[in-house]
Amino acid sequence: MSGFDDMIRSAAPGGNIGKPLMLALGALLASGALFRGSGAGQTAAVPTQPTSDEGAGGVLGGLGGLLTKLQQGGLGDVAKSWVGSGQNQPVAPGQLGSALGPSVIRMLAQKSGLSEEEITQQLSQVLPGIVDKLTPNGRLPTAPELSQKM
Repeated sequence: MSGFDDMIRSAAPGGNIGKPLMLALGALLASGALFRGSGAGQTAAVPTQPTSDEGAGGVLGGLGGLLTKLQQGGLGDVAKSWVGSGQNQPVAPGQLGSALGPSVIRMLAQKSGLSEEEITQQLSQVLPGIVDKLTPNGRLPTAPELSQKM
């Protein structure tokens, strides 16, 4: 999984990312369970290439679920900028917290040991770059593409 760790570190401003944030990102991106019942794997307004692995609890389900959650939370255009080529639009911590919802933020804070304020602040800084790195072709990666990165 060091390829994923390296990818996350390279997406972080200054390449410096702490273990608590890594735990939160792992929970956010690798857990399809976070978004069950909220359209996981169905990112209609975000360019995707659905696979049979979406929603299965892997990174594809987690990333697709994250993008769907952001879209449903009013950040669809911002998330599209992260997936597409070109400049990544920034997201404010409050916007991100509202889009993800209090239960997701609370769970991420518990898993990471960071406060809810800290987790939204840090995620707002690193998430645009991480989603951008995970979607280099302007869409969700296929399972074979993803396995090459890990």
